[in-house]
Amino acid sequence: MGRLTARQPVLRIREGVCSHRPDTLAAEEPMEIRVGGRPLTVTMRTPGHDFDLAAGFLVSEGVVHAAGDVVAMRYCAGATADGGNTYNVVDVALAPDVSPPDASLERNFYTTSSCGLCGKASLDAVRTTAAWSVADDRLTIGQAALAALPERLRAAQKVFDKTGGLHAAGLFTASGELLCLREDVGRHNAVDKVVGHALMAGLLPLRETVLMVSGRASFELVQKAIMAGIPMLAAVSAPSSLAVDLAVESGLTLVGFLRGNSMNVYSGADRLQLPLVN
Repeated sequence: MGRLTARQPVLRIREGVCSHRPDTLAAEEPMEIRVGGRPLTVTMRTPGHDFDLAAGFLVSEGVVHAAGDVVAMRYCAGATADGGNTYNVVDVALAPDVSPPDASLERNFYTTSSCGLCGKASLDAVRTTAAWSVADDRLTIGQAALAALPERLRAAQKVFDKTGGLHAAGLFTASGELLCLREDVGRHNAVDKVVGHALMAGLLPLRETVLMVSGRASFELVQKAIMAGIPMLAAVSAPSSLAVDLAVESGLTLVGFLRGNSMNVYSGADRLQLPLVN
């Protein structure tokens, strides 16, 4: 397996004092996802939970919806000089009754760790059709429980403590119980790893749960939440205008700037148990 972190010598300057010492960095390596032996996309990711990443990506793209849709996943032989495995190519075998990905999903070039949508062959493929509706989900959550999620997410970030360079996505219950947490250099990868874990555990759709992310709320993250049946997405930073549009259109509750007891609710405020609005 690839390394989660890497060591790099750096020149450190503190209060005018210079010193040479090693620094711990978050690892970033390419991973190619294949379906039935056919290359589909390459994403830059932090190694670890690679099968979750591949499975979650296929959920986000509307290819699979249940654990039984995936027959097997395996690493393909890498190209190391000694014939070893680089663990950077994952091939997914789908069940016979599952249609392979549409050609419009194929990337013309690799996906960066900051934007999972780069290189879409067709913008029409972005608005995939979800297998479940989140509009009628009965999730309700109190303000105090929601406000506690960023700190609980941060407390569970083990690799971030060493590097300071990873995004995190955490799946929580309405009472604040952490169900799954994944870290990655790409915020979209972290979400895919959470969703992929849930898929393989037979938990989709993820009714009455909250997806908490450490960065901003992009259109793509809203889409990924909807595709997994998650009714609420909360982020510590800002959403984009398109993310809000999609949340409103789909009936997803979108919360941004969640820091302490402060937050902005952009859609679906009826799911929050809040004091009277002025």
